[in-house]
Amino acid sequence: MRPILLDCTFRDGGYYNAWDFPEDIVQKYFQAMRAAKVDIVEVGFRFLKNNGFKGPCAYATDDWIRQSAPPSDLTIGVMVNGADLLTDLGLLPSLELLFPERAETTPVSLVRIACHLREIEEILPATTWLSARGYRVGLNLMQISDRTEEEILWYAEQAGAYPIEALYFADSMGGMRPEQAASIVTLMRQKWGGPIGIHTHDNMGLALENTMRAFDAGATWLDATVTGMGRGPGNARTEELAIELDALRGGGASFVPMMELINSYFGPMKAQHGWGSNSYYFLSGKYNIHPTYIQEMLGDPRYNEEDILAVIDHLRQGDAQKYSAERLHGARDFYHAPACGSWAPKQLMEGREVLILGSGPGVRHYRKALEAYVSKHKPVVLALNTQSGIAPEMIDLRLASHPVRMLADWEVLLNLPQPLVTPFAALPDDLREALSGKEVLDFGMEISPDGFVFDETSCKSPTFLVLAYALALANSGKARRILMAGFDGYVADDPRTAETDDILSAYKADEGLPLLAITPTRHKITTASIYGRF
Repeated sequence: MRPILLDCTFRDGGYYNAWDFPEDIVQKYFQAMRAAKVDIVEVGFRFLKNNGFKGPCAYATDDWIRQSAPPSDLTIGVMVNGADLLTDLGLLPSLELLFPERAETTPVSLVRIACHLREIEEILPATTWLSARGYRVGLNLMQISDRTEEEILWYAEQAGAYPIEALYFADSMGGMRPEQAASIVTLMRQKWGGPIGIHTHDNMGLALENTMRAFDAGATWLDATVTGMGRGPGNARTEELAIELDALRGGGASFVPMMELINSYFGPMKAQHGWGSNSYYFLSGKYNIHPTYIQEMLGDPRYNEEDILAVIDHLRQGDAQKYSAERLHGARDFYHAPACGSWAPKQLMEGREVLILGSGPGVRHYRKALEAYVSKHKPVVLALNTQSGIAPEMIDLRLASHPVRMLADWEVLLNLPQPLVTPFAALPDDLREALSGKEVLDFGMEISPDGFVFDETSCKSPTFLVLAYALALANSGKARRILMAGFDGYVADDPRTAETDDILSAYKADEGLPLLAITPTRHKITTASIYGRF
């Protein structure tokens, strides 16, 4: 029952810095691991493909490890993704490329293979090949919480026929609880007599507790990373697990070098990149949602708190255990079919001014002046999404076109008094159903890289964003001109700045109606003051 502590910081943490750790940090890290009595250091992946720049820990070659000169009393390991071995190249040729030397001539002692259940049978012969070359071999089953008891027993039984030293399971979705971790160990023990290992994620703040509960149940190989460094919510933290295990081992470890390294390097990196658990990761673990969805939304300023919660609520209703960028940014999948609309804006807008209200603070700041203008000049007032900076009765129509944003807004949109203009026929079924009690005007939209086209009941647009939809609507409606308020703009490095500028550039290139901003804006729009004549 002696625990073995395996630190995989350079492997699992490399997603944040392209596996490019400075040489001096590598040396300090090795010494810190040695002082903390870490048993095994997994120094990186051995990726087969070389697409884009990645640092040395993505390939963890024998030559690089030799140059890094790890202490002789640290066991060195690398990880291979099972999917990287199952390509057209073939299993054995891939292994020969990744492991050109026998274990006795290399610094690497341990090779772990991470794979899904569907890959097990094809991957198992790799363990025989590696063992014959002198390597210790670990097998790591990902997404264990998705597997049935029968599948886990089958996994353990299959592994028993191969030269595997440690049989691992990973809580990939981060939704595991301590009692479940213990039960999986007990279940695997029915068919597997060797060491069992666990790799936990910290979505629900239970990574350390799950690890220790698995240890109490009989798992002896325990993974962690410094500060929990890893994708999204991260992992069990080495600095905490090492302290727990040191007490069980009778003491003798020194944590000063690790704490110094955390203060000088890993701590600032964590502050910059933000790995670690939070309420969103907690929900992703609870609902079995791949944490990369959360990581991507947290790194994108276009998603606010409501957006993130709405997307989580949407994802929980389907299979979200595998990350899909296209599913997250779901609107990219919509509006590529020919536009189909049933409402013609011309009947409302022809020959009239259109005032588009954006979401910037300029609407509320200049509310009185805007309301006075609307009362006097009677433009057609379009509010984007849920923007409500002026009196509701002064807003004629509300526009929404981004399906993911609408997942966040649909309840609000349902209760706002204005008719909703949206590409209704092209929306996902769940959104159409949610809006069934709302007065909806179906103005179609088709995404086209060739720019804007303004038709009677639909448009083509280079993007699904609501500003582009509003500009196209006013042009299809044969308006006289377009006034804009609340398009304050963003700081220069905010991605929304370039996004808006791209829309405006495409619009100008297609010679749409003239635009006039009547509140302050950072965008390249002709501007006049709401307080003067224009």
